[in-house]
Amino acid sequence: MITGINHLTLSVADLERSFVFYRDVLGLTPLCRWQCGAYFLAGTDWICLNLKPDYKTNPHPDYTHYAFSVHAKDFHTMKQLIHASGALQFQDNSSEGESIYFYDPDGHQLEIHLGDWQTRLNAKKSDPGNWQNVEFFI
Repeated sequence: MITGINHLTLSVADLERSFVFYRDVLGLTPLCRWQCGAYFLAGTDWICLNLKPDYKTNPHPDYTHYAFSVHAKDFHTMKQLIHASGALQFQDNSSEGESIYFYDPDGHQLEIHLGDWQTRLNAKKSDPGNWQNVEFFI
């Protein structure tokens, strides 16, 4: 049985540029770096950057994205750091809780979000208008 997500690996075209973004803008904790990659901690979660020099850095055309949790007291500071880095937003927030949706330097779609799965389900249960035929399992 699956017990959780072990790690997330993102391909990057320029390791140094991405290392600086994930360390200095997002504030992830670097664990190690080598010629072709780097490991970070996001809370207790493990993130890997994997150098692929021929990686296409165009923004990805679908809705696949990776969301990071932040404390409410840090949200606006994080939002300012993301904007100051030049990262572009890929959509406005329409979910419960505050969020900012943005691209990393390689076009990966990321999100900084206040809330968790419980707050999301509670919001949907209290206002199911956006979801038709929802089936809740808890």
